[in-house]
Amino acid sequence: MVTNQSYKTSSPALTNSLTPDQLTELQISACMGDPQKQETQRILTLIESLKEVSKNLENNSILFTNRIDSTTAIEVLSELQTKASTIFSTDPILYELYRLICDLKNLLLELENCQGYGLKSFLRRQTINYKVSQVAYAIETKIQAYTDRTRIEDLVKTLVELDNEDEKLKALIEFEKRLSRGFDLDFQELILKRRVFTILEFILCESICAKRVKEQAAVAIGALVKFNRNVFVGLVLMGPIIGALTSMASRCSIEVLSSLIRLIRTPLVDEIEANGHIPRIISLLCSEDLAIQVAALDCILELAFIGRKEVIEAMLREDLIEKLMEMQRMELQSNLIEPETGQYDNDTVSVGTSSQRKVEIKNKGEMGDFPFASCVSRFAIQLEVGEGLIPKERRELKLEILRLVRVASVSDAEVATISAEILWGSSPWN
Repeated sequence: MVTNQSYKTSSPALTNSLTPDQLTELQISACMGDPQKQETQRILTLIESLKEVSKNLENNSILFTNRIDSTTAIEVLSELQTKASTIFSTDPILYELYRLICDLKNLLLELENCQGYGLKSFLRRQTINYKVSQVAYAIETKIQAYTDRTRIEDLVKTLVELDNEDEKLKALIEFEKRLSRGFDLDFQELILKRRVFTILEFILCESICAKRVKEQAAVAIGALVKFNRNVFVGLVLMGPIIGALTSMASRCSIEVLSSLIRLIRTPLVDEIEANGHIPRIISLLCSEDLAIQVAALDCILELAFIGRKEVIEAMLREDLIEKLMEMQRMELQSNLIEPETGQYDNDTVSVGTSSQRKVEIKNKGEMGDFPFASCVSRFAIQLEVGEGLIPKERRELKLEILRLVRVASVSDAEVATISAEILWGSSPWN
């Protein structure tokens, strides 16, 4: 048994990785609750401690060159080995972990017996330290494989069997964080084997699920596409995900749609146009929620940058230029409101029509000070620098945008200002 004093005399690497409190947690006894869940918790607690020890041994093995440090490390591993011998015997991955613990302890015993000052002893210590790092890395790899498998099993069980929204959100957030660490072939195999994508797709498209759970499922789907486009792009294009995102019409769903457009590019934009989703996206510019308006504008700019001529023409047929010009006017009006009185400055003349909506702007700071400033010219610039049009199509569409600006303008001054922005760029005052 390792005493508290043993840890006090250990190296900083081990002191930071395994404390007496952690060892106490390893000795969890049977108590009230699900026995299977408690056994899983015992395993996770043990391998978490082992992970910290192996990581510090891998990074700091060169420090274990004196008898006190190596003896203490051996005692710690002996304690872990004793616990693992009874807990790790029923699982192939865990049994391999047990074997690696034994190998690591043997290497440290060999290191302890090689404390001379001669050249031969020095070279032998260097070789053993290198092997310690290799075994420690192998332990980390096995631990990651086990925790990934456990995480996926818990995710599927939580999403399929439980009705607790908070638990589902927690599981989805943890899953998204794991995906954000980058591609891992073994983790991908677990995802495919347990059909995680299909479960997420069902949650997103199932109307009875809570909105916040559906939104987090959408975020997880976006993370999966980023995790490996070669595998998950086809599943997105073949399924009902894009329709579900546009139908949900929330800030989160449109932001996920924009991220998918950036990742998948032309195939997804063509799919959006072919399935008639563009009118729905354009209509979100008329939402009463400023956050949804901003997300919709960003999505439209993404479509403009990537879309072919047919996509741009479909957007223009939905009176996009007229809507963008109205948003610019509303931006100007809101900027002319006196902060204290909430009234327009008497010295200014408001522009626009009486049918314009008053958009709630209390959260405007989160969206940026001027989220819709020069949005018509921004749209035109996306066409100009985008990748979906040939030069001839760019010229034709720019002329069409200028024509629509003249039709939708309420004054000659507005026509001149917006046309100049489209042709020459925004002024420094915008």
